Amino acid sequence: MTPAPPKAAGRAYGVYRPVLPVTGPRRPDRMVYTGDADGRCEIFTWDRSTGTGRQVTDRPHGTLLCAIDADEAVWWFDEDRGGSGRWRTQPFDGGPDRPALTGVPYGRPAGLALGASGTVAVGIRSPEGFGVHLGRPGGAGATVLRTTDSATLCDLAPDGRLLAVSGPAHSARAVTLLTPDGTTVAVLSGTAERTWALGFAPAPTPARGPLPVPGRALLLVMRERAGRYHLGTWAPGRGLELLPWCSFGTETTARWYPGPGGPRVLLRQDRHGRSRLFTADLDRRELTPVPTPEGSILDAAPAADGDVHVIWTDAVNVPRALSLSGAPLPGQSRWRLPRFGHRQDLWTPGPDGPVHTFVTTPADRPAPHPLVFLVHGGPADHDRDAYDPMVQALVGSGCAVARTNYRGSTGYGPRWRAAYSEGVGHTQVADLVRARADLLERGIGREGAVGLCGTSWGGYLTLLAMGTRPDLWDVGVAVKPLADCVTAFRHSTPALQALDTALFGGTPDQVPDAYAHASPSTYAAAIRSPLLVVAARRDAKCPPEQVEAYLAVLRAGGVAHELMWLDSGHDGYDGADHLAVIRRSLRFLGRGLPAAPVPAEPSPHAERR
Repeated sequence: MTPAPPKAAGRAYGVYRPVLPVTGPRRPDRMVYTGDADGRCEIFTWDRSTGTGRQVTDRPHGTLLCAIDADEAVWWFDEDRGGSGRWRTQPFDGGPDRPALTGVPYGRPAGLALGASGTVAVGIRSPEGFGVHLGRPGGAGATVLRTTDSATLCDLAPDGRLLAVSGPAHSARAVTLLTPDGTTVAVLSGTAERTWALGFAPAPTPARGPLPVPGRALLLVMRERAGRYHLGTWAPGRGLELLPWCSFGTETTARWYPGPGGPRVLLRQDRHGRSRLFTADLDRRELTPVPTPEGSILDAAPAADGDVHVIWTDAVNVPRALSLSGAPLPGQSRWRLPRFGHRQDLWTPGPDGPVHTFVTTPADRPAPHPLVFLVHGGPADHDRDAYDPMVQALVGSGCAVARTNYRGSTGYGPRWRAAYSEGVGHTQVADLVRARADLLERGIGREGAVGLCGTSWGGYLTLLAMGTRPDLWDVGVAVKPLADCVTAFRHSTPALQALDTALFGGTPDQVPDAYAHASPSTYAAAIRSPLLVVAARRDAKCPPEQVEAYLAVLRAGGVAHELMWLDSGHDGYDGADHLAVIRRSLRFLGRGLPAAPVPAEPSPHAERR
């Protein structure tokens, strides 16, 4: 079976949340999952048949990625604080752990695929580039592919005879099929229509409907065409076949259903900050909605017994694992978190259509309120109808909170995601400015008490907005931000360099004016409001060198600011770091927003059950 793939390359800050249980292929009742261990993400096992489980990992800074293979061995990625490491395995019932594959370079995870035959494939990004390594657990990993191009291992065919590697969705090598000896079998281009690989069919399938001959590997793909996302299938020797009855107007991902019966697919659509689930029967050519609670489904996976497991949340409920059949699942939250305020959806007119903002206001205080924009990362991401402890803490302190899905956000269709008519960064800032004016005109926010707080790309927009429109913002917090676009490119990973090259239309050497125009460091000297910058020494996505370059501009311009350094990478699995940033941010925002109370010891107000 194939575990959920790692998050695509981007600058969206990792959300601290549970990860779905991954079911063992031989005994569906045996699961591994990522759960809470005293404020850290760690790996656990659970045997549903006996109701027993155990904690597998106990590392100082947490563990996130896990899987279970055909022999029911637990896999987890043993990474350092900078995000580099190797996969290790341990028997489900306990015992010594060992390297999953020997001879694999130390690096960052870039895909894991576990074939039904017992063969496994590992994708790793190291300083030398991206590599795919193939072998059997505990044995030596043979190198199948080495490249300096941006790529991720997508999947391994069940019989171990074919691998799928994903490049950038818009590239000439959006999907590449390889044999175990490294021979390229077929390539699917995404230059005309963006294309994503989603995974091989879990078992040989009948030769009817859209399916190939029995035993031939069938790959599920998603292709963007004519403003919609179309599900399709692809196999060597036959062209890509899109399914016209299975297309969506906003971003949608899909996974095969395991088990007996005809070929089925589970689809999850992100639409206007909320989620919908569907099943697709490829034989009958039927698309069926799956009833789910209103809110956001952060992940969804079909189980071998036909059930569907999801990570669900909404504005007042913390993310938790649910079985849509009602069966008990492990890893439920042990934290009781507060529920403050009223939430509403606000749509503000804009040049490319209305801009959607989730607004949360204090329930016990009259408007207008001090107003904080929590700016989401990405840029290919969006704010959701989902629980956010920062929202609750701010509202509990008397602030209104706005979460705006500016142009470039996902969940509103390809045209919205690609709308950069006012330039990279400046388009998004323009939408924040429009939402700000709307909220003040409606009497929700108050002039002279409007702040910005964002992480990663959201931190970038915070810095850019404060530099380009210093008259509008009274305080700002930028956490692990993109702060100097050229320096970030020079010190970034190949995947992020490819993303920036596509976004700006070239490299800094090719289009220097585009990078300068979009870079917060160009405007840093104009900032006049209080600014807190939080950065990480081991950050590979928003490297510390580019934060230092930005800070040098602040110092040269005499701009007052505060600085907080973390000894971590971009994504963190230790709740202590998250709590420290929330506390520092709340105090800083409270001091900068008139009439906003400053708690003596601000926190997400979590109480242990």
